[in-house]
Amino acid sequence: MKTLQVDLGQRSYPIYIGSRLLEQADLLTRHIRSKQVLVVTNETVAPLYLQQVLDNLSDFVVETVILPDGEHYKTLDYVNRIFDSLLAHKFSRNASLIALGGGVIGDMGGFAAACYQRGIPFIQIPTTLLAQVDSSVGGKTGVNHPLGKNMIGAFYQPQCVIADMSVLSTLDDRQLSAGIAEVIKYGLIRDPDFFTWLEDNLESLLDRDAEALAYAVERSCRNKAEVVAADEKEADVRATLNLGHTFGHAIETGMGYGSYLHGEAVAIGTCQAADLSRRKGWLTDADVERIIRLFKRARLPVEPPAALDANRFIELMSVDKKNVDGNIRLILLKSIGEATLPVGVEKALLVATLNGYG
Repeated sequence: MKTLQVDLGQRSYPIYIGSRLLEQADLLTRHIRSKQVLVVTNETVAPLYLQQVLDNLSDFVVETVILPDGEHYKTLDYVNRIFDSLLAHKFSRNASLIALGGGVIGDMGGFAAACYQRGIPFIQIPTTLLAQVDSSVGGKTGVNHPLGKNMIGAFYQPQCVIADMSVLSTLDDRQLSAGIAEVIKYGLIRDPDFFTWLEDNLESLLDRDAEALAYAVERSCRNKAEVVAADEKEADVRATLNLGHTFGHAIETGMGYGSYLHGEAVAIGTCQAADLSRRKGWLTDADVERIIRLFKRARLPVEPPAALDANRFIELMSVDKKNVDGNIRLILLKSIGEATLPVGVEKALLVATLNGYG
């Protein structure tokens, strides 16, 4: 097992990375403050891993909330089911909430924990690659709105993150590839040696080689932990973690939540950001081809949906947390391994990218 620390002073917490961690009850129970525990999971994960978690909590008073599985359920209505359970069972402000699932469950569970009695402790047990390398780390929680993804939320840090590599054995191939999209992002924004490693070892990741997966998760989490420690509330460098996300969120919102997995939309959005970076004169043709080729090898889409034209894209992208005074600001690449802070772009260049690569 490897342990990384997210260094945030009094809000610091460990990330545990290893195999068969769900069998180590102490990893979980040492971070629980009172006897009351609510486990939030979904209909896909519950049959696989809920009982294992409950077995570790035999000395606690435990309730469960099992939500439907899917991005389109990441709404205030379904978060309210979590509040209903907390209130119905008279949970105190010392109670703990455990989010057992992928990014949707982590975001919803964390948001509920942030809001209930103005904040109760919570623990992340991510069960997808994407959640292990990205959404479970850093304290971003929230839900979607029909007009914009993740526009309702809070920064709220967990007590710990338990990334059990063993659970990835039940992850389907599409979800695995979606997680790899976020792994590639870290190489692009700040770790060029990691990007090269991914080029050399991608097939090992797709084949679920345990050593390769563990290395990719650890290096991704280390990158994110360093960024979050430097800029918890996204006032500066943390914004670079959103490479491709403004485009990607527009795809998810415009096509309907769940039509594209988050990682699939981010893969497309990152290719669009690379193309726009080339139009700005920062990336070469060879750089962009290298980026697109890696996403394709990861079995990810790279072309935006035909149903979204440039005007619709711009309308959707105007609802983004990085925007200022109605102006779209994007994370772009100065080179492979170096991202910009949010920058405004000339509309003509943006439209050209939205109309297609070239």
